[in-house]
Amino acid sequence: MLPTATFETTLERGGPSFMPTQIVVVPPLALLALGKSTRRIMGTLNGHPVRLGLLPLPGGGRYLMINKDLCRTIGIRLGQRVYLELAPDPEPDHVDLPSELAEAFEAWPEAAEQFAHLSGSMRRAVAQHISSAKQAETRARRAVEMTERLARGAHPFRKE
Repeated sequence: MLPTATFETTLERGGPSFMPTQIVVVPPLALLALGKSTRRIMGTLNGHPVRLGLLPLPGGGRYLMINKDLCRTIGIRLGQRVYLELAPDPEPDHVDLPSELAEAFEAWPEAAEQFAHLSGSMRRAVAQHISSAKQAETRARRAVEMTERLARGAHPFRKE
């Protein structure tokens, strides 16, 4: 059984100075319950499933960055209390592929192979870049661009 942590806290402003966002600070006892080596978690935020990274706070401690889309979906705002149930992610390198990217990989298996060799954070960044597009055409175009770069062995975000 994986260690778990359950706690209530406040959604507050925070994050890196170049990217201010909403965060929840994970209390020290919850961090202890999750284990020192835990870097990614899964669980629920106000009953909604989440899969996030535990990010370091200056001076010690850790926090979870909560993006605006998730806040909108859950219906929470800065200053509100939130309830979390967390456990270490048993598959910390797991990435949910957008359907457009999965389809592109079917056409270019060599791109899928290159994608598998990327770090977990880079794979998440590629998936996020594609899934964050609002229009289906943009998601499809981004998926094709990424798979073409990967199939050539190029960096997914650097244009040659």
